[in-house]
Amino acid sequence: MTEPSSLSPAVFVHPTADVEEGAQIGDGTKVWRLAHIRSSARVGAGCVIGRNVYVDEGVTIGDRVKIQNNVSVYQGVTLEDEVFVGPSAVFTNDFRPRAQNPDWKITPTVVRRGASIGGNATVVCGVVVGEHAMIAAGSVVTRDVAPYQLVAGNPARPKGWVDERGEVVSRDVDNPPRRS
Repeated sequence: MTEPSSLSPAVFVHPTADVEEGAQIGDGTKVWRLAHIRSSARVGAGCVIGRNVYVDEGVTIGDRVKIQNNVSVYQGVTLEDEVFVGPSAVFTNDFRPRAQNPDWKITPTVVRRGASIGGNATVVCGVVVGEHAMIAAGSVVTRDVAPYQLVAGNPARPKGWVDERGEVVSRDVDNPPRRS
């Protein structure tokens, strides 16, 4: 475990959190109760890592990211700047999981800047969630999500388009609005 004294004084790590040696955490980030950040994980500046969040080895989390309670971010997942991940959301990293698989390969997933993932959503590995896209709570994302697209359901399907604040600007799923 990384000793709190080896982190920047501008980082808050709750006494029950486990930050392994070699993890990088940016200034102004708060790591709350029972969170676990593995070695070689990189967490940017100004982030909030909620209770019982697990950040695996090699994960990259950008600046000003908020991850709510009970989320696991596994190897192969990249969260760019200003991403929101709701409580109990799930990321996968293996298309064919087995308890014993010597040929196991990580399948990368990328969540682009400003995207929001609702609580209890599942993001299946191999997808790219576009900038400022919004995934509704409880959705199962099995395909790429376009920038500013709103998706919902199981499997997640397009429901419209949002702006940078997350406000719905169109329900015409076939024609994204023009950006100025």
